[in-house]
Amino acid sequence: MFALMHSTRLESLHLSVDPVTGLKAVIAIHSSRLGPALGGCRYLAYPDDESAVADAARLAQGMSYKAALAGLPVGGGNAVIIRPAHVESRAALFEAFGRCIEQLDGRYITAIDSGTSVADMDCIAQHTRFVTSTTAAGDPSPHAAMGVFAGIRTAAMARLGSDNLEGLRVAIQGLGNVGYALAEQLHAAGAELLVSDIDPGKVQLAMEQLGAHPIANDALLSTPCDILAPCGLGAVLNRQSVAQLRCAAVAGSASAQLTHLQVADQLEARGILYAPDYVINSGGLIYVALKHSGADLATITAHLSNIGTRLTEIFAHAQAEKRSPARVADELAERLLYA
Repeated sequence: MFALMHSTRLESLHLSVDPVTGLKAVIAIHSSRLGPALGGCRYLAYPDDESAVADAARLAQGMSYKAALAGLPVGGGNAVIIRPAHVESRAALFEAFGRCIEQLDGRYITAIDSGTSVADMDCIAQHTRFVTSTTAAGDPSPHAAMGVFAGIRTAAMARLGSDNLEGLRVAIQGLGNVGYALAEQLHAAGAELLVSDIDPGKVQLAMEQLGAHPIANDALLSTPCDILAPCGLGAVLNRQSVAQLRCAAVAGSASAQLTHLQVADQLEARGILYAPDYVINSGGLIYVALKHSGADLATITAHLSNIGTRLTEIFAHAQAEKRSPARVADELAERLLYA
């Protein structure tokens, strides 16, 4: 555990249990140098406790980098609640988690993530004010999708020479809250959509509402397209999957898409432009951070436009230095965090 903290440069790691509700939670705080740590709360089943801790640490590091490059006055953290096989009361479990957050006295602010909802955040809010993405604050998913849409246009300009998405084939892996909102925006811009999801109902809805073409989950990565948009869980890009890709660029909302940084070099060697995930998907964090601080919608929307600007800067550096945008983004973030 300490080796993991050292390798990811975590500031602290908090483990909490509540035998009454069955809560087993991990809160990883990566950096509070720029402000209190802010990050999502995942509610997922894990093969073992070590996997849950590693996931929290990896995501917390990404949140620090994301906040730094987005110019936000917050640090990075993330929480994982290990989903039990059976739970008596989901509401009671999340209320117990709210009490855990309160004990940290503002060092960590939580928000929705994979497996959690606005209703879960409302339960947490009964016991702590250090939570956002509540009913009152609003769902950040549409704003996350807006940021990814802007990032896709930036990637298209950098790799294909135009940010006009009309007629472009965009393959979306995962039609969750962000993925589906992104699909709607791409459809409105005239893009041709190729979609996959483990939920066939979501795929059917995209076919009916957006004219999307369904692709089998195990075939999407090898399907020819202009832009691949991973919008499900992370770690989708590894040596084997990258070798199958038939796209010009990868630009999606999923967090921690790379299994390791060398995969980014493999993408670069293949001539596939990679939009660093914690840059392109920062719209959700921008929304929850600024909303939590009391900013209005106009201010938040204006800040979202910086995502494309930051990606343009990263792509330009990467091209000039003949390196992966992932390595350039890491160095820029670390300079802000540690210099």
